[in-house]
Amino acid sequence: MLAASSFTNPRLLTAASLPSGTASSSLVFKPCPFKPTSYRCFSHSAASRLLVKCTATKPARSPAEEDWKIKREVLLQKRVRSVDVKEALRLQKENNFVILDVRPEAEFKEAHPPGAINVQIYRLIKEWTPWDIARRTAFLFFGIISGTEENPEFLQLVESNLDKDAKIIVACSSGGTMRPSQNLPEGQQSRSLIAAYLLVLNGYKNIFHLDGGLYSWFKEGLPSV
Repeated sequence: MLAASSFTNPRLLTAASLPSGTASSSLVFKPCPFKPTSYRCFSHSAASRLLVKCTATKPARSPAEEDWKIKREVLLQKRVRSVDVKEALRLQKENNFVILDVRPEAEFKEAHPPGAINVQIYRLIKEWTPWDIARRTAFLFFGIISGTEENPEFLQLVESNLDKDAKIIVACSSGGTMRPSQNLPEGQQSRSLIAAYLLVLNGYKNIFHLDGGLYSWFKEGLPSV
């Protein structure tokens, strides 16, 4: 059956979602519990009752779906450092750092730092398998027409643009944080931190994270195109 926990940012919703308990948004999908003769999932809305046939279970968990606590430990062990937007601009100008913008392509086209490279970590759901239909239905249940999923080509596209020794500042809209606070004792997960985690797992050695995200970049009036 389909289950969902509360969320704050629909753009982060994915098939297996972010771990529950984080401040980031999440949808948690569970395989149908019925026997093979009856694959059925039910989704209710105020207006109708929709049946969705489930002939496939949830795909295997990907590294991006790992618990945030584990991701954070790896990022700290690999010494991924957060930089504010002004330091990021300086590093880009003076030290040949590259800003890797992992937001959706549409957001990147609206505005981005000059010289930034866009590789979206999540994309719109493309397929129409039974599992994808179930996910689309769950998104619609919450009024989200354009559901997203992890981009399976993310690492391949990054590797086609940047080698493993490149100096990279990973950026998304909000930024997230690894810093603990009273309200967020383990920080807060974000798309850029998930991307940074995937990159260090795959051998990238000089990964930085944009603190405050591109929201702060634009708010500070830093260069954009």
